[in-house]
This record gives sequence, C-alpha cells and structure tokens, in this order.
Amino acid sequence: MKVALTIAGSDSGGGAGIQADLKTFSAYGVFGTSALTAITAQNTLGVQAVQPVEARVLTLQIQAVLADFPVAAIKTGMLLDAERIAAVAAALPAGIPLVIDPVMIATSGDSLLDPAALAALRALLPRATLITPNLPEAAALLGQPVQNLEAAAAQLAKLFRCAVLLKGGHDPQSLHTGEVVDVLQTPTECLRLRYPYLDMGRPAHGTGCTLSAAIAAGLALGHGLSLAVLQARAYLQQALEKAPRQLGKGAQPLSHSV
Repeated sequence: MKVALTIAGSDSGGGAGIQADLKTFSAYGVFGTSALTAITAQNTLGVQAVQPVEARVLTLQIQAVLADFPVAAIKTGMLLDAERIAAVAAALPAGIPLVIDPVMIATSGDSLLDPAALAALRALLPRATLITPNLPEAAALLGQPVQNLEAAAAQLAKLFRCAVLLKGGHDPQSLHTGEVVDVLQTPTECLRLRYPYLDMGRPAHGTGCTLSAAIAAGLALGHGLSLAVLQARAYLQQALEKAPRQLGKGAQPLSHSV
C-alpha cells in the first residue's frame, strides 16, 4: 500500500483540513499519515478558534512519519504562520512529490494564514511539484488581480519554478457560462480543464483540501502529474455531485466516499 502525508490544520467539523485529506487518501486506497499545524474549532458556519501546534511538535510529527513509513507523496494545507512554515520547510525531505495548497482564507471568509507569513510561503513554493491556488490566493501571491487564467498560471509557474493548477471556481463568470475552468500549467503543457458549474445553493466546504489531497494520492500511486490532476478533479466533481445536502447549516460538506 502506498503512503501519503498531509501537513495541515485540523477541522473539527470534518469537512476540510486533515480530516478531508485522510478521507480522500482512503478513497484512493492510499494509507494516510498526518502532521498537524494547528487545531481549529470549526464547523460549516466558520472558524471559532485556532490553536497553533508548537513548532517543535510539528517537526517531530513529520520526522516520526518519515522515519517509519515509505511516504510516496506529501501535501500541505493550512500552515498558519511563518514559524510553522519554517518548521515544515526544514523538515521536508527532497525527492518526494510535494503538492502545496497555499491556504489563506476559509470558505467562510475566516483568515487561515497570518498576513505576515506571505513572504515565508512564497519562499516555500519553489519546493513544490505543484501548487493549487484559487483566484484570491493567486492574486495574493502575484501581488495583483488575476485578469486572465492562462497568463496568471504561466506567471506563477515562472515565478515559483513549479507546476501550477489555477482553480477558477471563484470566477464570477462561472455563474454566467455554467462551467468552471481550471488551468494546469506544467513545464511542457497548458491545459484548460472544464467542468459543469454545480449550483449547490450554498458554498462548498473543503474543496481545495480535497483536490490537493487527491492529487497527492495520485502521485503516491505513481501517476504522472497531468493524469493525477485530471483524476483528482474528476473525483472532486463527483464528491460535489454526491454531497450530503442536509448536512450542516453553513457551507456544504462533500461526499469523500464516492
């Protein structure tokens, strides 16, 4: 059995963060391991509290997993602040595929990254095999609004010297066109991924965590990057389509068992 490691925050509501990542790994048949950066009091309505995990303990979690398991892929989610980003950067091994979801803001609008940590996050991104920003995150990383998906993806790839999956789910045009467009920029190709826009009646919860975890799971299974992304995006679409509609009073959780 292949092994993947997620380095992220805990979501007590179970829809995002470490919990979503481990559910996704399991759906892929990949053994999931984890290192917590923070504990949140959170549900579908929002984040009520965030408690950072001591940087030393975060480092020990990563080291403990890597010392005992043949980790085939790693993903990061909420890294919270510069101190925890530095701990992760120092503990990450070379040679293992790394997917970085540059988590900054929760679906509820709650901040999940200290604004002072943006420079530290930018310094970490060149270590990635792939980064998966949404439009607001891409704008923050570039320091300017995203006007064109392909141009922004190419700019991010050049700036951080890694492949980029720029997610278009926050594009207001999706409501008018009836489709969501993501752009995958690799060293050899630029792909537009088109999927039907799903009007769920409320925002979806944990989509970024789920997608990046699915890509990491695909890489752990030995799939090439483009195939891992395509399969992960198809998995996310199914998880959205089969979402349990009556669960939670806020943002819509996904069905990770599809």
